[in-house]
Amino acid sequence: MPFVYRLQKVLDFRIRKKEEQLMVLQKAQQALYEAEADIQRNNAEIEATKQNQRHADFTMMEAYDNYLHHLWEKAEQLELVRQEKEEIVQQEMQKLVELEQAVKVLEKHKEKSRDAYIAEEKAAELKNMSELGVQRYFQQSRETREEQELLEQYQKEIEREHGN
Repeated sequence: MPFVYRLQKVLDFRIRKKEEQLMVLQKAQQALYEAEADIQRNNAEIEATKQNQRHADFTMMEAYDNYLHHLWEKAEQLELVRQEKEEIVQQEMQKLVELEQAVKVLEKHKEKSRDAYIAEEKAAELKNMSELGVQRYFQQSRETREEQELLEQYQKEIEREHGN
């Protein structure tokens, strides 16, 4: 009879949960990458504005300064968003690690159960072989005893014939 793991449904459930958590983590990482890309775009706009300010008319300096302050405030907000996304990624990563550990525990238990099953099967096979060996031994000893009895009877008959 093949090995059947009694907790297979639980193991499958945990594996499914781990895969779902991996998808959640990937989405969180994607959101973090997007936040970082927003920061890079904002920084690029800040640099472009600084470059344009150097070549602009002096009457536009106040407008450039106001726009740069706006971009710096936006950069601070984007950094806060990035930090939040990073915290979410860390939390989702921790959940994934916990789910992976739960799966590994059950996989290890399954392996030990399989090893125990194989050992039981081998023991049962050895027991059957042992029983067959004992039966064969008794059958052979009975046959040799019968042969010896027949041989003794035959020798007695020969002795009687010679004795007469």
